[in-house]
Amino acid sequence: MEKTVLIGIITHEQGFEKSMDYLDELAFLTMTAGGTVTKIFTQKLNNPNPKTFIGEGKINEIREYIKENNIQTVIFDDELSATQERNISKIFNCKILDRTNLILDIFAQRAKTSYAKTQVELAQCQYLLPRLKGMWTHLERQKGGIGMRGPGETEIETDRRIVRNKISLLKNKIKAIDKQMHVQRGNRGKLVRVAIVGYTNVGKSTLMNLLCKSKVFAEDKLFATLDTTVRKLVIGNLPFLISDTVGFIRKLPTQLVESFKSTLDEVREADLLLHVIDITHSNFEEHKQSVEKILSEIKSLNKPTLLVFNKIDNYEAVEIEEDDLITERTKKHYTLDEWKKTWMNELGENVIFISAKDKKNIEDLKELMYSKVREIHVTRFPYNNFLYPEII
Repeated sequence: MEKTVLIGIITHEQGFEKSMDYLDELAFLTMTAGGTVTKIFTQKLNNPNPKTFIGEGKINEIREYIKENNIQTVIFDDELSATQERNISKIFNCKILDRTNLILDIFAQRAKTSYAKTQVELAQCQYLLPRLKGMWTHLERQKGGIGMRGPGETEIETDRRIVRNKISLLKNKIKAIDKQMHVQRGNRGKLVRVAIVGYTNVGKSTLMNLLCKSKVFAEDKLFATLDTTVRKLVIGNLPFLISDTVGFIRKLPTQLVESFKSTLDEVREADLLLHVIDITHSNFEEHKQSVEKILSEIKSLNKPTLLVFNKIDNYEAVEIEEDDLITERTKKHYTLDEWKKTWMNELGENVIFISAKDKKNIEDLKELMYSKVREIHVTRFPYNNFLYPEII
């Protein structure tokens, strides 16, 4: 396990609580990638320092800590520019990563199929291209002056050309696989398609395993699922397809959304979305917004959606003592019944509370899915209407 240090900044837009929540998520990402977090450093800044991301005093403090504790990796919570990365690595003299790089590393570990590997490689190349200069020590002699002039391209231009060629090669490869997958999806006929979407580590694969009695890899780590799994599910006598998709995350790097567009085609072509939310997480409302933002980017926000609040077996509201007159009552003090009376109440029957682990309310979820899928199914096969009664 690599010893790591995490660094984040607290700004006006991103207050202390929000920053700590992001850093907790970064610590979970680090653990997933195989590192152990020894310390978290934060600094209040209006804007990141363009040269070193954080201030000079904090840089010196961290440098001392790295020397004393033999730290191997430093991870920043935001994306670093090529200049910042180069400057910081000179000062700290150890491996420097940012959030994007860390997510790419986890994706590379998790990618199993050739398709997922190609997508990750494309994202890595796009991330690498602007950062080439600081990454190769053999380019340090790239200066003008005597003995350095001459025709032809410099080494860095050669390297850039190689990476650009690789990017276009990978894009062509992805196009070919996309074509193939589009044909595969077309062969599935007119069956109704349901896609399970949601933030990472909310229990999508566990729910999929429970509904289909299949063995999709599920683990309490971020991005356990990278490849889309499709299964046929029959509720009552109504057959339809259900797919498990890659989880979303806040501050998801743009090049990742780009290269994983094709994996998200399952979501784009779905008729019904099951949006799974982990209700035990303190910021689940923000998670919901992050997922909806990505869904709107792939033009899938207006599809019929069921909100599935998972992990109700672990939900505990923070209690206020009867004689405590100072503590203000906030959302973290809400019980499940109180949550049901908030904005969730306006969504009517499109909301359900379940526990995939303890199999609570799963039958209710199946009934709800049945009625929703039946509505879509009947429009496609109007003469089959009598085959599917209103209830199971």
